[in-house]
Formats: sequence, structure tokens, C-alpha cells
Amino acid sequence: MVVEQPAGRRRPHPRTRLDDNFASTIRFSLMASLSDGVELDFATLADVLQASDSALSKAITHLQDAGYVRARKGQAGSRPRTWVRSTTEGRRAFDAHLSALREIVELGGRSGL
Repeated sequence: MVVEQPAGRRRPHPRTRLDDNFASTIRFSLMASLSDGVELDFATLADVLQASDSALSKAITHLQDAGYVRARKGQAGSRPRTWVRSTTEGRRAFDAHLSALREIVELGGRSGL
């Protein structure tokens, strides 16, 4: 039996805690790849995510603007390289997003939050 709470006392649905910065599957996958402080170069990310350079570049720029990743440029031998790492703020936001997704799955079709 589901106990309904009065409309004014219901908790907001967990979807309200989803972060739109992770709405793109490439941005979501990029953040998942950068967990635990991992720093990856652009070419590796493009390969792992199976993303075009253009799509990956746009995703990185979006997440940089949100403060969720940092990109640094340098050289590997004579070749220019870009490395990407998540920020503390980005990891916290991604963890909160994952938590909301898990809660949505656990909630399923139940009502009466």
C-alpha cells in the first residue's frame, strides 16, 4: 500500500536534482572517464568515448565553462597535446547527478515521495 503525503509535504522528485550539464551523452561519458582525479589526453578521450574531435571539443568547452573540468595544453615530444581533468566541483556535481539517477531508478513507478 502506498501512503500518499499531502501535496505540500511531498519531497521534490529526484529528477529536479539532475544537472543539465550532463544531459549530453558525451559530457556524461567524459565525466565518468575522468573519475578519481584521472587526467587523460584529448586523443585518448576521443578514442575511449568514440567521439569526433569536434564533439569532444564542444563537450570539454561546455564542462570547462561550468567549472567541471580543466584542460591544459602542452607538448608530448614535438606534438601539441591537451590533457583534461575533472575539478573537485565537477566530481561533486557528477556524484550528485549519479545519486539522483540512482534514486530515480530505485523509486521506479512508486508515488508518494
